[in-house]
Amino acid sequence: MIRHIDKKCSICEKEDAPYKCPICKNPYCSVTCCKEHKSQTCEPFKLPEESKEYESERNYQFPTEDTVPVEKLQQLRYSKELKECLKNPDLRDIMKGVLNSSNSTEAIASAMKIPIFVEMADICLKNVEVPDAVKPC
Repeated sequence: MIRHIDKKCSICEKEDAPYKCPICKNPYCSVTCCKEHKSQTCEPFKLPEESKEYESERNYQFPTEDTVPVEKLQQLRYSKELKECLKNPDLRDIMKGVLNSSNSTEAIASAMKIPIFVEMADICLKNVEVPDAVKPC
């Protein structure tokens, strides 16, 4: 399940808040809203695997033979090569376009024509694929 990150200011509810609290990760849009947020107590941000809600999402609803186990996907966060690739603002824009597309299959097919996206996809595959020595015949 892909989650869309909420970019609405947590104080004034303005859309496309460009900043986020370093503690709780709540978005805010201005210095005024930042000051208001800091006047309140906030809790440290928790990654999804720390929440009970995430437990129900760990299993895929319709797995296939190509389904990547969640544990393997979580390993991507430790890939230095992937982190370096994701520093590219053009790649991040392409990924936002895919996430916001009403037809994700078409958007991914289109993105796969762009070398930086293909590079990122290859890095991801390299990190989640089962090594040939372990694959069944």
